[in-house]
Amino acid sequence: MTNPQPRSAQQPGKVVLLRHAQSLWNLENRFTGWADVGLTSQGIDEAHRAGAALRQHGFTLDVAFVSRLVRATKTLEIVLDELGQRAVPVIADWRLNERHYGALQGVKKDETAARYGDAQFQRWRRGWADRPPAVTHEDARHPIRDAAYDDVARESLPATESLADTYQRVIPYWQEIIVPRLARGDNVLVVSHNNTLRALVKHLDVIDEHAIEQLEIPTGRPMIYRFSPGMRPLQSYDLLPVPQPLPPERPGQAA
Repeated sequence: MTNPQPRSAQQPGKVVLLRHAQSLWNLENRFTGWADVGLTSQGIDEAHRAGAALRQHGFTLDVAFVSRLVRATKTLEIVLDELGQRAVPVIADWRLNERHYGALQGVKKDETAARYGDAQFQRWRRGWADRPPAVTHEDARHPIRDAAYDDVARESLPATESLADTYQRVIPYWQEIIVPRLARGDNVLVVSHNNTLRALVKHLDVIDEHAIEQLEIPTGRPMIYRFSPGMRPLQSYDLLPVPQPLPPERPGQAA
């Protein structure tokens, strides 16, 4: 009798990529970065809806990865509650944190555009290589001022980041920590942030530096990736339907 084929050689696990649900600063249209802000009531609803969608599609998780920021950890908590899978091991890591927006952190986006102009605003917000102005080591927004990161080497903590910088910390973590779990057949949930997931999707979908500027990851909407035994993406899809705009009112229609 021949030995059974290892599970990882038959089929890797799936990964669910989930941007945290709407936060207070999403609602206020502020650059959030590493600031720890909570979810809105809409965000709580989004997280419940994401968890319910995963449950309805029969997802069973083996491990969850999450950033250290509360809007992501709270989203994960709600999703696992909805799934009835609170016992799933959770690994929180700063390398899954949002891009650090430096001195823009906490600033409203419309104020930034008015002060610096739309072109510079868009380069900081969407560009690949542009870094916003950095914070100093004395600024409370620098992660070295936050005891939550005392276990991280000071030289690794950013004063500002471009999307390219975020890519350089996220992709090694993906390859070294998350891919081996998928390759052995584990189903994985990653709850993270817009730019963190933009960097990861750039890697998975081989998106060039210009095209990545157009990509926005919606809050609270699970994206699923399936892989070949060689860990090449085979398929990706959104678990929830994309919201459609309301049709225009017809003449005489009640408001």
